[in-house]
Amino acid sequence: MYALVEFKGKQYKAEKGALLRVDRIDAEPGSAFDIDSVLLVSGDTVSVGTPYVEGVKVSATVESHGKGDKIIVFKYKPKKDYRRKTGHRQQFSIIKIGDIAGV
Repeated sequence: MYALVEFKGKQYKAEKGALLRVDRIDAEPGSAFDIDSVLLVSGDTVSVGTPYVEGVKVSATVESHGKGDKIIVFKYKPKKDYRRKTGHRQQFSIIKIGDIAGV
């Protein structure tokens, strides 16, 4: 059984016990929360929402926080002596999917 959820503008496949890497959440590790925006639930039958499936929640727990690999942004214009080099590290959170309730 799995569910497709929309969380912070992105879609993820959530299965019980799965670890998902999502954009950073302002919550302490160990805190629990529910995701209400469920797009699809697959079990014995498949339920597709319009746009969301009514009465289905996915519970999740924040496991940890971290930063991704550094990405180099280099801007350059030829023959104009224009060069800019900057970097960025995207912050993320690891969440663990608990239960898919309401199926």
